[in-house]
Formats: sequence, C-alpha cells, structure tokens
Amino acid sequence: MANTALITGASGGIGRDLAALHAQRGGDLVLVARRGDALQDVKHELEAKHHVTVHCIALDLIENDAPRQLFERVSALGLEIDVLINNAGFGGHGNFHERDWADDEAMIRLNVMALCEITHLFLKGMVARNRGRILNVASMAAFLPGPGMAVYYATKAFVASFSQAIAEELRKTNITVTTLCPGPVKTGFGERTNVSDVKGFQANVADSMDVARKGYEAMLKGKLVVTNDWKLSFLRKFVIPRTPMRLLLKVSRKTMEKG
Repeated sequence: MANTALITGASGGIGRDLAALHAQRGGDLVLVARRGDALQDVKHELEAKHHVTVHCIALDLIENDAPRQLFERVSALGLEIDVLINNAGFGGHGNFHERDWADDEAMIRLNVMALCEITHLFLKGMVARNRGRILNVASMAAFLPGPGMAVYYATKAFVASFSQAIAEELRKTNITVTTLCPGPVKTGFGERTNVSDVKGFQANVADSMDVARKGYEAMLKGKLVVTNDWKLSFLRKFVIPRTPMRLLLKVSRKTMEKG
C-alpha cells in the first residue's frame, strides 16, 4: 500500500526528524524547503539507511505561486500524497509597530497562507481517495496572545483553529487532521527569529526528535491536538482557559522579555 508523505520545512529541525520517522516505517517522501543542498543531504541519508525513495523540491513557499508550483511538480512525478505534514514556518521578536512589515507579511504568507493553500490543493485528492493524514505544526503559542511576538502567536492560533475545523469537516471520512503544539524546541528557530535570549525560549527546551515523535504518533492515531509534554497539556486545558486575560497577557509578555 502506498505511503508517501510530503513534508515542508524538511531540511532541518522537526521537519527533518519527521522525515526520518516516516522513512523508518518504510514510507517514501517528498521533502520541501528553500535549501536544495540541505534537502539532498537528507535524501542521501534516508535513502541509504531506510531504502526508501525521497524526492526533493527546493521552493521558497513565501512566494505567491509556490504552493501551486509544488502541487504541479508533485503531480508531474505521478505521486499521490498519503500524508501531508505542514511544518514550514518562522517567527520574529519585537513590538509589532517596531518590526519591519515585510518580515511580518512574509511570516503570514508562510505560516498561514501557504499552509492553507497546500492543504487545499492536496486535500482534494485525499477526499477523492477517502484516505489520508494531515499533521499541521503549530505551537503552544496558539493558545494565548503573545506580546513581543504578536504576529507569530496569531499565525499559530490560526493554524490550530483551521486544523481543528477541517478535522471536524472530515470526521466522517478516513482522513484525519492533527495539530502539533510544542513548547520551545532545540532547533535553529531561536537563532533565526532572534529569541535565543528570550526567557520563554530558555526554559524546558525539548529535544526536536522527541517532539517529532509525539506529533507523528499522534497523527497515526488520528488525534486532534497534541503537545509534547504533559505539563503543557495541563496548561492548555486547565490553566490558560481559567486565567483572566489581563493577567494572561502580563505573564505572556514577561516570557517574551530578553534577559
């Protein structure tokens, strides 16, 4: 039975680890990221170790037509995507009015618009075949506002809301949608987004493979939302919903301070 997974943001971090987990189970892969050379490294490693077929597509998904290009290139390969993992995304630190709008616009394009369009394009085939799994990578940031990273937190809130909504739309099909909402993770995210010295990204930093495994296993089980740690799950389910918004905002802002 075919088991091909398409993973965006697959050149490193959680995306690369998710690719390794899928390959371990004998699944073929379509890996997508901007850095073609890094994708080739992943391809050679996984094909040699797990004897699977790995296709690499170097694309900057921020570009307007990139999702459509991706879909057309996958179609040209004659592939059906059984597992879609939307992992690509980035963040940025600073007060909203002080940040470069072009950076935040690009963040919205990648974290929200590209994710939605890619899902829309590939979901149609899943529905026609009545099978498939989708894993969208969000964040614990999805469950509260983030002063100091306002746009990033908002994009992840969108991903969580969107994912759960379409999961319900698809509930009577053989297609599942899972949202992975980790806390801080040991990847290149901190350096790229200038948050390495932010308080909230210094404590309880999780191992990337551990987070990927939690998400991948939850996807296989068809779970709706998963975090990588029971304490984060407790915060999401019981603490955040019961905390007054003004207090929640104050605490959230504190975690975004540098020092």
